[in-house]
Amino acid sequence: MDYFKETRKSFIEIGNIYVWTATINSWIKLLEQDALKEIVVNSLKYLHEKKKIEVYAFIVMPNHVHLIWKTLEKNGKETAQGSF
Repeated sequence: MDYFKETRKSFIEIGNIYVWTATINSWIKLLEQDALKEIVVNSLKYLHEKKKIEVYAFIVMPNHVHLIWKTLEKNGKETAQGSF
């Protein structure tokens, strides 16, 4: 497997590790307050506890979130990233 192959996908395949970024529309700084960051962290914890995702690293910025993660299965009919 060539880990350094340059490809960009607009979808996440279950079982693969991805670097993923979620950006707030218009870069509005909605996640400045710690209480709102906790919502993001709790969502990741929930999906991890339900064995829907594995999280290797993440950072919550004021207007976006970076993740290195792997989705393990859907959350019902929804993808893990859709649930997140």
